[in-house]
Amino acid sequence: MRISLQAEVRPAEVDETPRPGETPSACVLRLAEVKARAAARPGELVLAADTTVAIDGELLGKPGSDEEASAMLRRLSGREHLVATGLALLRTDEERLASAVRETKVRMRPLEEAWIAWYVASGEPRDKAGAYAIQGLGSLLVASIDGDYETVVGLPLVLLPDLFEALGLDLLARLSGRP
Repeated sequence: MRISLQAEVRPAEVDETPRPGETPSACVLRLAEVKARAAARPGELVLAADTTVAIDGELLGKPGSDEEASAMLRRLSGREHLVATGLALLRTDEERLASAVRETKVRMRPLEEAWIAWYVASGEPRDKAGAYAIQGLGSLLVASIDGDYETVVGLPLVLLPDLFEALGLDLLARLSGRP
């Protein structure tokens, strides 16, 4: 993270299955909120995120196997797709929640089978929505993006000031080391 906030990473075990007919933005917003509540402890400020990839109206979550990762990458090859990331900020002392979502379009390079095999063998796609990580080796697969890079990474920092403000919190003070 390029900003300095004291944080503890605490994965939230939740069912990430999209609901029938759920849009990418609605899905990631719902899941970010569920994750925030699942990870919360009393007296905490909890930030949670969820990211999905969508193409042809289908949401591509994390691949369940290397074969599924390869199939996802073949489907994305040479095409544009949507990445949506939802953020939820939960203030447990007041049980208040603020959330928002960002979308970015990504175009993949046309991928030869050798590139797909190499990338899948790296292990990087295994826990990534759409089977790639733009901030890692997956950057070699991406031709262009139209939107916010950090949305594709999975943490659109641009949303933080508004989320903090919605909960009556001063992000600038926290960044300056004040409570």
